Amino acid sequence: MPPPKPAASTLALERFLPYRLSILSQLVSASVHDQYFEPSQLTIPQWRVMAVLGRFAPLSANQVGNRTLMDKVTVSRAVAALLERGLVERATDDSDRRRSALRLSAAGQRLHDHIAPLALDYEARLLACLAPDERQTLDRLLDRLMDHAHTLRGTGEASPNAVGGGGRRPEGEPTWSLSGKHHVGSPPPLRGTSPAKLGRK
Repeated sequence: MPPPKPAASTLALERFLPYRLSILSQLVSASVHDQYFEPSQLTIPQWRVMAVLGRFAPLSANQVGNRTLMDKVTVSRAVAALLERGLVERATDDSDRRRSALRLSAAGQRLHDHIAPLALDYEARLLACLAPDERQTLDRLLDRLMDHAHTLRGTGEASPNAVGGGGRRPEGEPTWSLSGKHHVGSPPPLRGTSPAKLGRK
């Protein structure tokens, strides 16, 4: 007697999109960490802090969290480690004396500038299996999925990469794209034109 056919609602984990995205993220993150971050004794959260500070400094810790979508504890630990290593500096925010602002130190900027091209090279090699039009399509589809995921979560926010991580894009600010035509937004580790994660077009 043949085995019963699975119900239409049966979940095939290997084809489940959230699972596949998670696995892809883990594979890419592990590869980037092992090749570029571990030799510099950086964690991925620490690099993300450095990446956004490399483009948007000065930023408060809250602003770093908004741009990277990392929680406060993760940001706090990453910042503390970077401060201890002298890769990040903290000063009073000129616009609000009650809060501090973070920026890369000279050593931090040098390390950032060393890692960024390596991360971009990895992204180029990762995307080499796609034709240029496929990269643009992937970029647009990722934007739509990220926006819709935020809507489903109930935030009603645009894709976090529209502003480099959390919230609506500032007026007049262009956004990241795989095609490399737009170069603003949080630079995550794997962007075609910045050490960034996938962003908006």
